[in-house]
Amino acid sequence: MDGKNPNQQQRGGGGVPRLSDQDLKRIIQGDKPEDAQVLVKWAQDLGHALKDKGLTTSQIRNIYGIVRQLEAQWPKGTPSPEAARELILLKPKLAYQAARQPRKGVEELADVLGRAIDLVGTDRGHFGRFVDFFEAILAYHREAGGK
Repeated sequence: MDGKNPNQQQRGGGGVPRLSDQDLKRIIQGDKPEDAQVLVKWAQDLGHALKDKGLTTSQIRNIYGIVRQLEAQWPKGTPSPEAARELILLKPKLAYQAARQPRKGVEELADVLGRAIDLVGTDRGHFGRFVDFFEAILAYHREAGGK
């Protein structure tokens, strides 16, 4: 988007930056301060771009609510089989939301979060970083004026 990130690629005409697999892996599986900086940079870029595409918080509120419920069900350590299953089942819910609201940024958000879910597995730390990333995207979306 700004030319400073060599791993950043544009989607075809969409204006929403495409997060590289390498950076996404750092965001979800990395535990160094530099990895947190990557999370913040990408959350800001994505949050602002999704607002510009017309994404509203109400369009993803139910998905975010499910993530928060899973967070409560996922105690420190290994998740319950139900919580791990529900996390995986977020992917079709995201796909459904994207199909219902094309050209509004939902597809791009569903792509990023779906790829992130694949990296979480059953690791509590990875899940916590997934939640952090989702929350940061929403925060920067709101900062950019998203409603």
